[in-house]
Amino acid sequence: MLESKFQHDLIKELKRMLPGCIVMKTDSGYIQGIPDLLVLYRDKWAALECKKSVHAARQPNQEYYVGCMDEMSFSRFIYPENKEEVLDELLQAFRP
Repeated sequence: MLESKFQHDLIKELKRMLPGCIVMKTDSGYIQGIPDLLVLYRDKWAALECKKSVHAARQPNQEYYVGCMDEMSFSRFIYPENKEEVLDELLQAFRP
């Protein structure tokens, strides 16, 4: 599966799981390594870095930004092999 297809389907799933959420694509040209998606839901937020598989290459600074943003709120690498686990964790983090 292409990363773009995975990301597209993931955005649809996030909007279905979290009614009223806002999912924004970030601009990696602005900050190299920043996660692909910013998810805003009620008073919480999450950042997700999409990969086409668990073995896909990680770009410079991605580990740094995913770790940094996870300390602030919630951030993960997400790919088909861990999607259900990450989405479960996200729902827990967004629980009121």
